[in-house]
Formats: sequence, structure tokens, C-alpha cells
Amino acid sequence: MASTRVPVAGEARGGQQALDAIAVLEPTSALPDVVLMDLVMPGMDGVEAIRQIKARWPSVEVVAVTSFADQAKVRAALHAGAAGYLLKDADAGQVAAAIRAAAAGQCHLDPAVVKILADSLRAPSPAIDTPTMRERDVLAQIASGATNRQIAHRLGVSERTARTHVSSILAKLGLASRTQAALWALQHGVPVAPPRA
Repeated sequence: MASTRVPVAGEARGGQQALDAIAVLEPTSALPDVVLMDLVMPGMDGVEAIRQIKARWPSVEVVAVTSFADQAKVRAALHAGAAGYLLKDADAGQVAAAIRAAAAGQCHLDPAVVKILADSLRAPSPAIDTPTMRERDVLAQIASGATNRQIAHRLGVSERTARTHVSSILAKLGLASRTQAALWALQHGVPVAPPRA
């Protein structure tokens, strides 16, 4: 029977180090199949690192590994593109199963995480604040693919104000990214702003 051991391509102490390590491997065509990513790290956290890995190297799967099994962290990791979510007390068999599942294009979730997600689906949905007219204007710009700088220019505000509006919208609507905000805008009938300079 062939060995099931998997070679380790490298280790990193933080999100940015993980990105740098993968970037070094890219020219050699030796990208890792699966990355195990802690969510709580100094500097760039695991959720942002997952988001950037999936944006730059879509073929690299990422399994989140953390001590925390709260709904917000689970959802943030999955929205960022994680192909699995393990708790740090997982045994070697669970870790191996998560790696194999991710490599096969499947999602592996710790049983405690499955319970959290199931409970959240059974719970009544919290009321979502309705965006203000200004926030709808910003949502329309986000849906058109505008950057914060472009939003600021088009709406006659500072870039910092535009960034604050975007952050406020994500928090108000319970969204994790601009992509989700754009989808929300489309699903809720916010007209997409026509692209312009």
C-alpha cells in the first residue's frame, strides 16, 4: 500500500510570510496543494491571508485551523475561500481527512463547526438595517467595480470617507467583502452605477 504521508512544502509564522513563501514556490511550479492556515496571527490575520491566497493562486486550497469555533470566524473564513475549518484540538486523522478533502475539491468541517452553522440556520435571521440613500449610492459604485478612490471622486467625498462608508456598509449588512456587497446590491435591486472615470 502506498504511503499516505504528504510532503510539507514550507512553514510560515504569519499571513504575509505565508504569501511570500507561496510566491517563492510559484516560479518552480511547486505550489502547495493545501495550506493549513491559523486565523489568529500577528500582522495579516488568517482570513485576509486566505482571501489573498485564493485571489492570487485559485488552485491552492486552504484549511483554516484555529482555537475558536464562533460563527463569525467560521463564516469569515469560508467567505474568504477556505475549503475547511478545523479546531486546534483535532487529531491527526481529522487533519489528514481535511487535507485530503481539500485536495479533492471538497469541504471538511469540524463537527463543532457543523453544529454552529446548523444552529445559525435554524435561528431566526436578525433584522438587517436598511442602507441609507448615501450607502445605496456607495453600494451602486461597489457593484460597478469602483475602487475607494473612484467612489470618492464620483461622490465628491474624501477617499477616507469613502473607505469609512464601505466599512460601515459591510458591518451593517453582515458582509465580509466588497464582492459580497456587490452581490447584495444586485440581489436587492440597487442599480449598478455606470462605469466612468
